[in-house]
Amino acid sequence: MAAYIQELVRSGLYKKSQGRNARQVTLVSILVVVAAGVWSLREWMLSEGFATTPTTVVPLVVLAACAWAAFRLIQYPKFADFLISVEAEMNKVSWPSQGELIRASFVVIAVIFFLAALLLGYDALWKTIFGALLG
Repeated sequence: MAAYIQELVRSGLYKKSQGRNARQVTLVSILVVVAAGVWSLREWMLSEGFATTPTTVVPLVVLAACAWAAFRLIQYPKFADFLISVEAEMNKVSWPSQGELIRASFVVIAVIFFLAALLLGYDALWKTIFGALLG
């Protein structure tokens, strides 16, 4: 934890050319969650009757502080090395072609509909059986 606290006051980038996509996606994901929290904070402050200025300034300060903390988190050496290795592994994967992806998705969707119809049939059968037995 102390190392991350020290990381918060740095401004340099750790291995800036490596793991760029994984870092950017991670940062955007963190910021989306933080933005949702800040929006919720602002709505709560408005519902509690806070003045207009604090309901704007406080969430913006929280957003800025969290954005800086998230940016420094993806530059933290242990976390950055993890994201770099994740991106390296993602690059090793052989991804399916678009046609193969569409065919596989169609099969999955068809099986889901088949299973739903099968469960509907079982449900109707059991309803009929128990309706006849219980009157």
